[in-house]
Amino acid sequence: MAVPERPGGVTFKGVPHTVRGPVLQVGQKAPDFTVIANDLSEVSLADTAGKIRLISVVPSLDTGLCDAQTRRFNEEATGFSDEVVVLTISADLPFAQKRWCAAAGVDRVQTLSCHRDMAFADAYGVHDVDFRWCQRAIFIVDRDDIIRYVEYVPEIAQPVNFEAALGALRELISSDS
Repeated sequence: MAVPERPGGVTFKGVPHTVRGPVLQVGQKAPDFTVIANDLSEVSLADTAGKIRLISVVPSLDTGLCDAQTRRFNEEATGFSDEVVVLTISADLPFAQKRWCAAAGVDRVQTLSCHRDMAFADAYGVHDVDFRWCQRAIFIVDRDDIIRYVEYVPEIAQPVNFEAALGALRELISSDS
């Protein structure tokens, strides 16, 4: 089955890029995925079954905005119980992610790579085909694998709405208790 493409689905410094994949909506079942961890093991959505997941998607940890996004979610994650898992997914190689985590002191966010086949990016509608990286986005997935929050950032050089995402996460945690 062909993966849909959205010409102009994202811009980078104002230049339109084509994005591959559907635009996921709140209430949909989150697509399962297999990505690569820093130790080269495979990780899937199913590996965090029964937990609330915040999936932070960035183009590359080696850029200032992606670095700041991941550090912010790492800091925020210290305030959540072990029932909340924070994943950062990019098309960076696992070796680069591991190096970045060590240098940044990130220990509450699990960085994962979709570089091998970009299947995660295709399934979640974040595959910027012009640069073969991911569109900046946030997904919050509940314990039953239902998407409860979605943000696709329309301009790669702009930050996510941290307050909206964290507010949605806190609301989900409190309603889940």
